[in-house]
Amino acid sequence: MTTLSQIAWDDTVLPFQLDRSDIRGRVARLDGVLEKVLEQHDYPPQIEALVAEAALLTALIGQTIKLRWKLSLQIRGDGPARIIATDYYGPGADGEPARVRGWASFDRDRMEALDAPQPFDLIGQGYFAILIDQGPGTTPYQGITPIAGGSLAACAETYFAQSEQLPTRFALSYGRSTLPGKPEQWRAGGVMLQHMPKASPFAAGEGGSGEGGLLAAGDILQGEDEENWGRANLLLDTVEDLELIGPTVHPTDLLVRLFHEERPRVYDPQRVEFGCTCSADKVRQSLSIYSTKDIATMTTDEGTVTADCQFCGAHYVFDPATLGFEAATAPEDDETGPEGEGDR
Repeated sequence: MTTLSQIAWDDTVLPFQLDRSDIRGRVARLDGVLEKVLEQHDYPPQIEALVAEAALLTALIGQTIKLRWKLSLQIRGDGPARIIATDYYGPGADGEPARVRGWASFDRDRMEALDAPQPFDLIGQGYFAILIDQGPGTTPYQGITPIAGGSLAACAETYFAQSEQLPTRFALSYGRSTLPGKPEQWRAGGVMLQHMPKASPFAAGEGGSGEGGLLAAGDILQGEDEENWGRANLLLDTVEDLELIGPTVHPTDLLVRLFHEERPRVYDPQRVEFGCTCSADKVRQSLSIYSTKDIATMTTDEGTVTADCQFCGAHYVFDPATLGFEAATAPEDDETGPEGEGDR
């Protein structure tokens, strides 16, 4: 039987540090969050797997950054899986949960024409991007790396080596599981290792001996650091999928099992929940650049303008007279859907 203490670790990210190796890391468990992200849409299993992997990576990476607002992960390719997009919103205050959301755009007909491809193969050629937006008054940061390596986790590892000069490793597991007394649903879990930042002799984008000439951990670390990194990776290689996903193995127990000789030190866990930031005001603002003539081309036969959120499915309905830069102040009695970022 699943105990309350086991359930308490679901939808959390646990920061830790390996004192002996000068390596930091995160253990993430997503349960209800991932189910909420995926239940908003009718995705084929391969697309669900890509969104699950992206959401797990986003939770792990987002928690490593002191965010005032948002970290986004975007994957774009020329294959049937055209876009995978996930967001991590940092907690507004100590003790508050972080929020995760995600969605995908795909060509179902092109998928069905292929012979049972692996999820990652559906992306094709494209790029993997991490975007950090700290809110109003700041300049958003964006880093991009090519799609390579056979998984989104491998793309993220290449991104950190190439753009940030930080050796990084991910061990992830995700899928549908059934626990006693609970319906089948998505679960995901993973471990992120990252060497603590140090001055590097490499400038971003130069050199590299990994796939496609991109930097790898071996291009960055030397001497004792390289030895410590290799040892920690060998230990992580012993992890099993059920240990990553949980809930029968606590994250703290997992760290002791894997890294007890590395002297793991844990910090306060970060709770994570599903959350969207869309609203009627944001939809209205996005349409404020259009003229009355432009708004007329968006108006339905019923005489309204509608917008649906790609992340949470919220449906918004507006009077076209209240939209665009020529409109008067919008009335308060517009029919809108539930809070959820509206995209027409």
